[in-house]
Amino acid sequence: MTAQQLIQQLNRDKRLTKEEWIFLIEHRDARTAEELFALARSIQLRHFGNKIYTRGLIEFTNYCKNDCYYCGIRRSNQSAQRYRLTDEQILECCKTGYALGFRTFVLQGGEDGYFTDERMVELIGWIKKNHPDCAITLSLGERSYDSYRRMYEAGADRYLLRHETADESHYERLHPPRLSLKNRKECLYNLKEIGYQTGTGFMVGSPGQTAECLAEDMLFIRELNPQMVGIGPFVPHHETPFAAEPGGTVELTLYMLGLLRVMLPNVLLPATTALGTIDPKGREKGILAGANVVMPNLSPTGVRKKYELYDNKICTGDEAAECRQCLAGRMRSIGYELVIDRGDYRENKD
Repeated sequence: MTAQQLIQQLNRDKRLTKEEWIFLIEHRDARTAEELFALARSIQLRHFGNKIYTRGLIEFTNYCKNDCYYCGIRRSNQSAQRYRLTDEQILECCKTGYALGFRTFVLQGGEDGYFTDERMVELIGWIKKNHPDCAITLSLGERSYDSYRRMYEAGADRYLLRHETADESHYERLHPPRLSLKNRKECLYNLKEIGYQTGTGFMVGSPGQTAECLAEDMLFIRELNPQMVGIGPFVPHHETPFAAEPGGTVELTLYMLGLLRVMLPNVLLPATTALGTIDPKGREKGILAGANVVMPNLSPTGVRKKYELYDNKICTGDEAAECRQCLAGRMRSIGYELVIDRGDYRENKD
């Protein structure tokens, strides 16, 4: 069976075996990719039209108790300039974003013990009170079932927790021993059970990744059936053990985006900042490969450079309005439109 035939099988059945995934990844070529992207766009347009949803990203703390080997805000990075936004600063970011047309706010941070359940519940309540028509997405890492439940009951709608890799040995290569793939997966299933619109995802091209690792990622995502999937290329950070490792490629990242769109037709799929970091047209290419979400930065410009998960991150000096206007123009240039919409997950029409 050819790679093109496997893509058609994936379009029909929405699943493949591990061996088929490996073959499809290892035997990709430019022609196969173009056919995949055309199919992914047709699925994307059927489900979403030419609408691109925006998420206002608020990176509110770069303190983190973890020491993941790939991450620039890892605990061991003594060069990181640590910060925490105040509640007032976060609410001001939301106010600014709302005026610009954002209807989803993403509160993203390291695993920072300062932001207890009580603090988060209070903050979520204030945002919901000020912006009742908006969705709140949290991306705070691994927490207890009760913690997730309390924040959901306070008004949080979505949660992003990338599994990073579904291969056990690969997970151990990327993370210190205190972190486990088993616990990460358990957190994701807890989030779904509680009722969150749940997002996961993985790095493309991280050190030690093989086609078999990526096959495991696709099998896990099919099993989890998340509402959101965030993938982007691995981009090294100079203050990590992986500083000298090669980064992930645009080519493979786009290919995996296309496969995700075919497998999960109505999934919310970002064209990530990391993709835009390694290619000036990366986010446009991501949309044309099947993505339908972009995440401009609403964080105060004074802290953006400090939230450095990887080197050379884009848009660290732009004001929020500049970010949105720039992205709106970029999307128009390829025939898409940024919309004022919460952009909620909707069940499959097929």
